[in-house]
Amino acid sequence: MSAGAGDSESHQQAARLGFETGTVVQELGWDEDVDNDLRAAVEARTGAEMVDGDVGDVVDAVLLWWRDGDGDLVDALVDALTDLAEGGLIWLLTPKVGLDGHVDPADIAEAAPVAGLSTTTSQQTSPGWAATRLVTPKADRKYR
Repeated sequence: MSAGAGDSESHQQAARLGFETGTVVQELGWDEDVDNDLRAAVEARTGAEMVDGDVGDVVDAVLLWWRDGDGDLVDALVDALTDLAEGGLIWLLTPKVGLDGHVDPADIAEAAPVAGLSTTTSQQTSPGWAATRLVTPKADRKYR
């Protein structure tokens, strides 16, 4: 069975998110509206299923699906730091502009430093989702 164009694009996006074989990724905020192609591509790229919020172990990265109306973004970001290894990163995935649940980038820019994070880059990850890379300030200096 060959991969479709959407599969190939999702795999490229997973690569652009920086995931490599062996990266332990925790997924938070899953709901029926997430991009399942991107999820599958991340798992294929890392070689393992993503772990949920009950992992109780250290993870290299967090994939946080977030929509306007999901609650307090600062609290969600602080919670996302719970299992994150030093130097790890959070990819905050939000619906694109014009879609239900869109999060204003100003809200992300405001919430990140309150949670102790810095926003480094943003990119389109799939037809319906945008990604914002968040790191602790120390991790930001380490990798940039």
